[in-house]
Amino acid sequence: MDILSTYYNLIPVSLAQGAVYAFVAIGVMIPFRLLSLPDLTAEGSFPLGAAVAAALLANGMGIMPAMGLALLAGALAGALTAVIHVFFKVTSLLAGIIVLTMMFSINIRVMGKPNTALFSHDTLFTILLNADGGTPITQFAVLSVMLAALCLLLYWFLHTELGLALRAVGSNQTMARAQGLSTTLYIIAGLAGAGALAALGGSVMAQYQSYADVNMGVGVLVIGLAATILGEAILRGSTLARQILAPVVGSLLYFQFVAIALSLGFKPSDLKLLTGLFVLFALALPMIRSKFKRNSSR
Repeated sequence: MDILSTYYNLIPVSLAQGAVYAFVAIGVMIPFRLLSLPDLTAEGSFPLGAAVAAALLANGMGIMPAMGLALLAGALAGALTAVIHVFFKVTSLLAGIIVLTMMFSINIRVMGKPNTALFSHDTLFTILLNADGGTPITQFAVLSVMLAALCLLLYWFLHTELGLALRAVGSNQTMARAQGLSTTLYIIAGLAGAGALAALGGSVMAQYQSYADVNMGVGVLVIGLAATILGEAILRGSTLARQILAPVVGSLLYFQFVAIALSLGFKPSDLKLLTGLFVLFALALPMIRSKFKRNSSR
């Protein structure tokens, strides 16, 4: 009964956290799924968005301008990764590592220190809810509206001419070039968009927890991958709507698994190990299935 009671109490918090990380999961999904380019920039653009938003809010800037500039900073980080990849012929993985490494120093420069507290400043949640930021359930409601708007906007964009071209570049760059598309332009735009979404998630997280820290991006990429893989396993089919919703659904469910693990007595320090094992198992699952089918046919 203690386990059930603990899990029940953790549900609202885990839902709110899952909604925050869903922004990052969408940002991770774009390069990995739509562009077919493995990218690690999210681990740098997530704390960058948090640092920019926290520094601006702490200096009295409005919430929307601060979040907008955080989003722009993340877009620039993603675009920088794309430029290094395209023009310097560096693999997207290595380019992302280079950028996220540089982001650590930039984030300290932005805030002037390793972390910035927002406990005495207005945030998105104190403005929309109440002075103490609301409850986890009301925070989840606000985040759900934001996520729904983002998913609808992304779904609309990917059906436009530019969105279709972006998907074509991710599907087959050689064929896209043969059709006269500038793969360089669309790769830069795609990674910039992914970086912007990760930074948006960082700006929301800074306001959700009322502080930003330069180390808050550690493990974000693995969480985004875990959420995407989990969502794709649950949502069957191959439609665009499923691809957009998969990271959102996966993120919400992933943090329910986190809540269950904590309820069972695992320590918070164990969660990254469990996440890594989950992603490893999910990646190996297709191979396990194919071997099982071959053995069954024999």
